[in-house]
Order: sequence, then C-alpha cells, then structure tokens
Amino acid sequence: MAGFEGVKWAPHQMRYSLNDRKFDIMDANAQIFAVSRSIHYGLFLVFEGIRFFCRENGKGELEVVFLNWDKNLQRFKKGIAFNLRSEQQHLVPDVDGLEKLFIQKYFKHPSMHDFFKGMARTKAQGYLRPYTVDEEQSIGVTFPVNPSIRAVVCSYDRYLGEPFSGVAIPNLVRVIGINRTGCLKLGINYLMSVKAVDAARKIHADAAAALFLDDRIHVKLEDRVITEWDSSCCLFGFRDGTVVKIPESPLILPSVTIIGAVAILKKIGVSVVEKDISYGELIQKVSNNDLVTACSIGTAGILNRCRELILVNRKDEMIATHRPDENHDLYRILGDVRTYYWDIYQGNEEVPEGLKLFRYVL
Repeated sequence: MAGFEGVKWAPHQMRYSLNDRKFDIMDANAQIFAVSRSIHYGLFLVFEGIRFFCRENGKGELEVVFLNWDKNLQRFKKGIAFNLRSEQQHLVPDVDGLEKLFIQKYFKHPSMHDFFKGMARTKAQGYLRPYTVDEEQSIGVTFPVNPSIRAVVCSYDRYLGEPFSGVAIPNLVRVIGINRTGCLKLGINYLMSVKAVDAARKIHADAAAALFLDDRIHVKLEDRVITEWDSSCCLFGFRDGTVVKIPESPLILPSVTIIGAVAILKKIGVSVVEKDISYGELIQKVSNNDLVTACSIGTAGILNRCRELILVNRKDEMIATHRPDENHDLYRILGDVRTYYWDIYQGNEEVPEGLKLFRYVL
C-alpha cells in the first residue's frame, strides 16, 4: 500500500526488558546489535501499529486518545507469546501491564511532553509502533535470550492510500492456516506481502496492493476464498447497498480498525454481512457490475477505496477488471466512514456501540 506523508519522529524511543522488567528511555535513533537473532533469522519480531490523537481537554490538560486499543494490546500480547518457548511464557506482559508501560512510563516521560504538546497544537495524526527484539548479541537459531519491547512514536499529516490500484495474486499465499500465524502481526508474515505487491506490479505497473486468496491451492481457483490485502483487511460494497466483511480466520489478521468501520456503518443504517467471498463469486460480481467498491482497511489510512482491481487466472492473465461506481451512494458513504472514524478520536462524533475510547492525561 501507499505510505505516510509529513512524518515527524518523537525524540526518544523506549526499551523494556522482559527478563528483568527494566525500562529505559533511549535516543530516537538508538540501534540494535547487527549480530542478533531478530535480525538474522526474524526471531521474536512482533509489532503493532496503533493510532492515537493528542489534544487539550476542557481543563487545559494535555490528553492522549486511543480507540479500541485494548484489542491492539491483546494482539501484541498474543504475538509475544507465540515467539517465546513454553518456559518463557511467564515473561509475557498482560494487557494492563502493556497499557501502563506505554502510557505511564513512555508517554508520560518528561522527555516526550513537548512532542505531544506540538501534536496537540497541530492536530496531527499519531502512530505508536511497539515491537519486540532479542537484545542478545548472538546469531544462534534459538528462542530469544534477552527479549525486549521497544516502541517509537511519530506524527504524520496524512496517509497516501487513496485512490489505489490492486491485483489479485492467486499464485502466492501469504500465510499457511495450519501454522496459525496469519492472525498475528509477526515480522515473518510481511516479506510475502511486499513480494506480492512486487508480483502485482508485473501485471499492472501502478499496482499498490495485492489481494490474497486462501491457502487451499489444491482446489479449483474459483473455489478459493478472498482473505485480505497484502497489509490490510477487506470490505466490499455491493450494488444492493450491502457491505461484506471477510470473516476472521487463522489466515487473516484480526483488524482493530475494521471493528470501528463496521460499527460506524451499522450506526448509520448500512447492512453489514460477515461471510466468505469465493474468487469465482468476486469475478462474477465484477463481470455483472455488482461490485460498487473494494476497500482496504488499516490503522494508518483507516479506509481506502480501490480505483481499479484486476483479477487474473492461474497464468496471471487478466480476466476481469473492477472500477468503482463513484456515483453510487455506498461509495460516498464508505468515504464518510473514514472521516467519521478519525472524528471520534477528536471528539467530533459519538462513539458507536461496541467501541471504547481511552483517554489519558499526560
């Protein structure tokens, strides 16, 4: 997918050792050993992307706002646990511990105050990126010896995600269901994502996204089902006014943002159906002009509508091309959902049922 515009990094990152529970504030450019299991083998690489907003509340206090970030923290916790051996599971922080770590120790650290104050003044979008690494200086192929959590913060002006072109990539599989890694935000999953976008550009030079199918390569191509984009989840809007959300599975990262988008759609009266869509059904819907728009849902861009989706056969030959119906009400509504979602953070819209807003005074 597209990238960020106007990124400004906070002056410090944090480090938290899981072994001795030690917290450190470090320079923004503090590095990791080049001789590291995490670098050489991708061991213990778990990460999250968490949107936030800074503002002054009615009392003139500096406040940071998150939406449903308890689900980000739960997903981060599961990723950490996956990357540690059985005897290390006691090192895994619980969600409350992660919340206190990021807010009480990192966000409230005096060295971060001016950065957040500047964000509140400019009303910039915020992005928290926690990740894990083995701090041990070793190239051994083992579980981490010195596992730690690091985190960095940035603000950005906007995410250049719309309009975008996408290509279905049936010949690549992002993850294998039996390994149950697709539902975790692990570094090992994302090489295939960028390889898929590279493959998509061989079919369409302007492609910015690749659409993955499931891992059932032994069945007919038409019978395989849609899973997700290379680095985001899917929503499909159809001519009858219905929006379809792909069900979660071991192949799909459970999107925090999509929960919010669906809640907003339901609040404004749009029918949302959770069901699988086979590749053959998608081809048919595109051929019949029943697909109004295909959307990418992710933390940074929230919701982006695809301007062109190319569907191919096993030989990578184009068999159908979708272009959105920009005159259909649903196309506009989905664009409005993106604005509504960000307005919740800023206090300009009500929080729909099922979502939870978190506010912390810094």
